[in-house]
Amino acid sequence: MKKHYDVAIIGGGIIGVSIAYHLAKAGKQVVLFEANEIGKQTTSAAAGMLGAHAEGEGHEDVFFQAGRASQALYEKLKVDLLHESGIDIRTSAGGIMKVAFTEEEKQALCRMQHLSTFKWLDASSVKKCMPQVTDHMLGAGLIEEDVHVEPYAVCRALWQAAVRYGADVKECTPVIEVKRDKEALTVRTTKGTFICDDLTVASGVWSGRFFEELGLSHSLYPVKGECVSVWNNGPALAHTIYHDHCYIVQRDSGKLVIGATMKPNEWQAVPTLGGMEAVIQKASQLMPSIKEMPIEECWAGLRPATNDRHPYIGRHPEDKRILFAAGHYRNGILLAPITGEIIRDLILDEPVKEEWLHAFRIGRKEALFV
Repeated sequence: MKKHYDVAIIGGGIIGVSIAYHLAKAGKQVVLFEANEIGKQTTSAAAGMLGAHAEGEGHEDVFFQAGRASQALYEKLKVDLLHESGIDIRTSAGGIMKVAFTEEEKQALCRMQHLSTFKWLDASSVKKCMPQVTDHMLGAGLIEEDVHVEPYAVCRALWQAAVRYGADVKECTPVIEVKRDKEALTVRTTKGTFICDDLTVASGVWSGRFFEELGLSHSLYPVKGECVSVWNNGPALAHTIYHDHCYIVQRDSGKLVIGATMKPNEWQAVPTLGGMEAVIQKASQLMPSIKEMPIEECWAGLRPATNDRHPYIGRHPEDKRILFAAGHYRNGILLAPITGEIIRDLILDEPVKEEWLHAFRIGRKEALFV
């Protein structure tokens, strides 16, 4: 068994496998450790919206710029991954329709009108393209570039492509301990001990343990999201419907993915009856016919949040061999490509945009998100 690698990665969600893919493709010898199954935790719980505009605070915001850059990377990535893995990541066109019920919500949306990707539609225009949407609205903002993908398909494609480029991916292999000395880093797992020159921690909300063990006080906390899928017995939705963190996403299979609750500091990734009731109630206000659709499945996931809701992407401030890529909150799917590129370029000593390194650095002063 091979024991020494250029880079070890802890965490096999979409962030970890994106890093493995980008590094293996660049010629690095990579090993990835996942405590459970690849992509079956938070990644599989996500709806897969690439909501750079929906999540960003404005075109000058660093998060928005990084999100847009990552969104654009998906165009090439979907072609490359189909060739390298044979897996279609199932990018769906149409974008997001952000519904406004009040004049205040309308004005907030219309502040995006300077963006070429945004279009305000009055209620009659919305109903023409999506008659399923409620009559009780003023209109909606259409953001056509905020498309969606199927998260597990992306994760599996990145995984298989990384393996094709030589990465070793070890499922059901929890990391017990990381030791540091001047020569190398030692990663002790349930299936043996491995040596690496560089280490990246990318295990979502569970990364907090490694921050502590590696001498950092940065905290991550879970924000539980509960979702339900139903079978759409009517016409397919032309766009994702979105309002106040409630979304209805159309899948090619004919089902609708509906979510999600926001429950901070809950560690049990299981759905509750109260959570399902809240999700369905909000969704039915957007699309009344949803209450009559047969349920397919219910589930929950744990979003990894930081105090300012921006991820940590960068080096350990006292040991450049150790990097972190965690705390992506609601945007792990969106930011997976750019995170993979940033970590790759840091390890290869290639240039990275200084404003991104500054905004996402370990040790930044974090304003408490309100």
